[in-house]
Amino acid sequence: MLETMNLVQTDFPEGQYIKEETAKKQIYLHHTVGRSNGVNTFKWWASNPIRVATCVCISGPGAIDGQIVQGFNSKYWAYHLGLKKAVFDAYGLPVLNLDKISIGIEICNWGQLSYTGGKFYNYVGGEVAEADVVELAQPYKGWKYFHNYSDAQIESTRKLLLLWNQRYGIPLSYNEDIWQVTPRALMGQAGVFTHNSVRKDKVDIYPHPKMIQMLKSI
Repeated sequence: MLETMNLVQTDFPEGQYIKEETAKKQIYLHHTVGRSNGVNTFKWWASNPIRVATCVCISGPGAIDGQIVQGFNSKYWAYHLGLKKAVFDAYGLPVLNLDKISIGIEICNWGQLSYTGGKFYNYVGGEVAEADVVELAQPYKGWKYFHNYSDAQIESTRKLLLLWNQRYGIPLSYNEDIWQVTPRALMGQAGVFTHNSVRKDKVDIYPHPKMIQMLKSI
């Protein structure tokens, strides 16, 4: 599987993640709300002492589209979920360190977009070309327009999910509840989730039709 991946290792200081091997039960899909270069994402994470990161980041158009940039081995962990005690309390569940038992994938993407004066803008006011915009059939969390996940990014996501299914036995069955906070994720149930599965304030990843199609196919 690794032989078929467009994967590159980047320098990432050991102090930026927790070099402790842990059993993996979950995979969380994120997007960066940023530019297209996965290497630069790791550089940004390394610029501060907070150990927030995912082991891989998938670059998009404008960099090497679909390239998987790895900063550390998936058997280790870092904080990537920003979990709050209140969300566990709301479901009457004990607080779990889900960061420790999960693997995160970051996809380089601007996320939700505003539409003003016939143009699309990201959250920092940068214009996004119409060719790079996807319009959802139904608004998601109040947003209709999003920065497109490229076919190459979706394919690299697919390959990572299959790899970690083989390596860690994480089930890949698709469940519709992953687009909202779900007790299954909070309980530490094994499977594939999105950041939305544990954070109602998040919009990553969004339900891109091609991403859903891929998740249902594996």
